[in-house]
Amino acid sequence: MFHFNITARNNRARTGIFTTPHGDLLTPVFAPVGTQATVKTLTPEHLKDINATLMLSNTYHLYLRPGDELVRGMGGLHKFMQWHRPMLTDSGGFQVFSLAQTRKIDDDGVTFKSHIDGSTHRFTPEKSIAIQENLGADIIMAFDECSDPNDHAYTKLAMERTHRWAERSVKAKTRPDQALFGIVQGGVNADLRSASAKFISSLDTPGIAIGGLSVGETKDEMHATLDVVTPLLPEHKPRYLMGVGTPEDLINGVLRGIDIFDCVLPTRLARHHSAFAPEGRLNMMNASFARDERPIDGTCDCYTCKTFTRAYIRHLIVAKELLAGTLISIHNLRALIRLMEQSRVYIAEGTFEEKAPVLLEQWSNNAKRNK
Repeated sequence: MFHFNITARNNRARTGIFTTPHGDLLTPVFAPVGTQATVKTLTPEHLKDINATLMLSNTYHLYLRPGDELVRGMGGLHKFMQWHRPMLTDSGGFQVFSLAQTRKIDDDGVTFKSHIDGSTHRFTPEKSIAIQENLGADIIMAFDECSDPNDHAYTKLAMERTHRWAERSVKAKTRPDQALFGIVQGGVNADLRSASAKFISSLDTPGIAIGGLSVGETKDEMHATLDVVTPLLPEHKPRYLMGVGTPEDLINGVLRGIDIFDCVLPTRLARHHSAFAPEGRLNMMNASFARDERPIDGTCDCYTCKTFTRAYIRHLIVAKELLAGTLISIHNLRALIRLMEQSRVYIAEGTFEEKAPVLLEQWSNNAKRNK
């Protein structure tokens, strides 16, 4: 049911086709994040129009509200939110550790209080898998523990716990129509990442995720970690770099053999009036755009750029109209999806490694917001 075929390589970069029950994913691929069964400000039709092929939703949030059993009773997440292309759910581990008001970790699982109402809940690997089976995404994640990458001793304990939880997640899974990915942890420590990559690979899950990055480490540390991990992962399994989504991070990830990315960044930036553009990340509230008749990006084929001017989008922002967030979100997501489409073409041509420095230079000005 799940197959991953690599169709072209350019050094470590590769393109492939990952077959799922809801369609084929052409990789490398960027997935918009729909935390609560919706990508903020956008409809499923918007996502289809920008050629989004994979979307991520959040186990922790959907368990708390509206409840995974309710979603199952409504026919599963695809039917509930009317998204009929491939979906991925995370395990809830990161949110338990980052959002929960209080939490107590033991070898069996985590007891935490909801950030919504303070009610007490408990996640174990078995519970996380049961929730994800109720939600029904095509790709699901083993339960893991995130930790402070600067604390080597605790990071080692958390990694070992993640390994035990991964084994339990594999045993708990019952649905054959879901692909379970194990998660590599270990902070920015080469020895721990190497050990984790080898252990998670030994579980022979249909794909492997790399967690615990883009959480405060430097870009050099992220790249060095990927340089350690990806050569140790099975060639015939898709590799998912969790929560990473700047254009330059995507390019550097593809260079190192990553196949799947997701991040809230493009839509979060949009809600704060920030747009990706060739000259750098634009603050669309800037007064200089008040009479600017250009689109955000004249090279972009999205609805926003084909239809509206920078002046109109700035007007919407000043008038506090919600449409501004929708239009910028459409563009920002399409920009990253186009980048992945372009990368697939270059890899197939055998030129991605040669053109990556040009792409990185092109996108380097989007590393910070223009004033």
